[in-house]
Amino acid sequence: MANIDVFDLGGQKVGSLELADEVFAPSEVNEALLWEAVKHYRAALRQGTAATKNRKLVSGSGKKLWKQKGTGRARVGSVRSPLWRHGGTVHGPQPRSYDYAFPKKKLLGALRSALAAKLQDGKLTVVESFELKEAKTKLYRQALNKLEVKKTALLVENGKELSPNVVLGARNLKGVELMLNNEVHPYDLLRYERAIFSRPALEQLQEALKKTVSKRRKAEVA
Repeated sequence: MANIDVFDLGGQKVGSLELADEVFAPSEVNEALLWEAVKHYRAALRQGTAATKNRKLVSGSGKKLWKQKGTGRARVGSVRSPLWRHGGTVHGPQPRSYDYAFPKKKLLGALRSALAAKLQDGKLTVVESFELKEAKTKLYRQALNKLEVKKTALLVENGKELSPNVVLGARNLKGVELMLNNEVHPYDLLRYERAIFSRPALEQLQEALKKTVSKRRKAEVA
């Protein structure tokens, strides 16, 4: 098993954490699975509100323009016909949901892949806690600077709800998002350059993901 250093918010090493091979082994990185998970997540985000008007919805009289026979002209029933200018649209887009079912096992596998990829790239950081004496954005910005966060970062905490002090201190930081470990999606880990977990959050998530690994996969890693 590999180990990862644990830091405080001052950037000082205060310990280490053992990482499970079933979750963080380089062989766990499955790019195809990550692509599928991201595709599914982004599809669910689509509003699906595009719509066109068919002949029932466009404005215009429904009166027949001229009699059916005897004029020498083509027969026509309404100015709202799709064949006419300003007529209805045929087979145009209608409001719909782009979401679709995605197997939970594949989602959890993608989450393991995203965590392993972050560790492999050296973009995974573990801190002892996110708590500071005061809930000030300036203090959290200084803490992230000491942890060498130069661009975007995902802060992951554990528990049933986020601490009010942590929320108040981190919510206005540009390029920083705070969430609970049971809400993390592979897309979140890939979207941000750095992933920073509190020690309890990573321990809890690691234990949960270890239980989802198949016996065959465990044998391969071992």
